[in-house]
Amino acid sequence: MSRKLVLASNNAKKAAEMQTLLAPLGLEVIPQSRLSVGEAEEPHFTFIENALAKARHAAAVTGLPAIADDSGLCVAALGGAPGVHSARFAGEPKSDERNNAFLLEKLAATPDGERNAWYYCCLALVRHADDPCPLIADGEWHGSILTAPRGHGGFGYDPLFWLPERQSSAAELDPAQKNAISHRGIAMRQLLGRLRDMTN
Repeated sequence: MSRKLVLASNNAKKAAEMQTLLAPLGLEVIPQSRLSVGEAEEPHFTFIENALAKARHAAAVTGLPAIADDSGLCVAALGGAPGVHSARFAGEPKSDERNNAFLLEKLAATPDGERNAWYYCCLALVRHADDPCPLIADGEWHGSILTAPRGHGGFGYDPLFWLPERQSSAAELDPAQKNAISHRGIAMRQLLGRLRDMTN
């Protein structure tokens, strides 16, 4: 496999995080924006299908292996919503603040004991656009939804995502703490193990 890997995302923070995690394997992570790759369509109902669609699109345009992440928040009382629509739950343009306000509005009548939720992350890595055996890794992070935001760190729904075992919101964790226990951290470690086996 090429030592260069396209990240099917324009998120600079995500690119830096992945570069750090994959550096021990000697892999260079290149954000798709540096290679003039436009965003892929994400029409699917599941995280895994959207992650694969993004990875295959980036690989097809660049001719390089590609990795994609699709993740979001699932709330039990809302039947798993916002799910794959997490980034645009309150509509366009994307806004964490509006998404959080909309989530609180949707759960206004839901009592504390019924506000269970989980973050989910799916990572997909393809060696080429038509790879029949993509590497898939996933992770879940369980908590519940607060009735008001707490903390100023993280992003997305972190200020509303309560972790009872830590007595804090995800937004009150420092980045290292969050990466150690989050859905994306779990998925990345799983993928890293599989990649290490593959590159040894």
